[in-house]
Amino acid sequence: MADDSVDADIGMDSETLYLEEAFTDRRMGTIQRLTPITADGEPDARRPVVYVGQTQILTPRGALPLTFEVEADSLREAVSKFGASAQEALETTMKRLDELRRESTSSLIVPGQPGAGGPPPGSAIQIP
Repeated sequence: MADDSVDADIGMDSETLYLEEAFTDRRMGTIQRLTPITADGEPDARRPVVYVGQTQILTPRGALPLTFEVEADSLREAVSKFGASAQEALETTMKRLDELRRESTSSLIVPGQPGAGGPPPGSAIQIP
């Protein structure tokens, strides 16, 4: 019987806390501004503010959610770079999906080949 116990540290790291703020145009997507803070909730000037974009692309198979970092120093700059960052995230995602598709088709199981679930090559057992 398999051991179903989970041995994971699910505590939060007080050194990497961020305050989340969400901005949306209610049309194309959302930008999250993640402002680093200390465990006391005060701004942490040692770390940079991070901007994260979120949108959905409609595909023949349904909506494809995209989440991506937007390299910016201000909300205004993040808004202006949103489209280009989303396009880059989409291209990266499509390349990765193509890689996964190629990997899955190259791992087809062919009867009589090693790993096909049958006897190893050269075995005395023959399956017609």
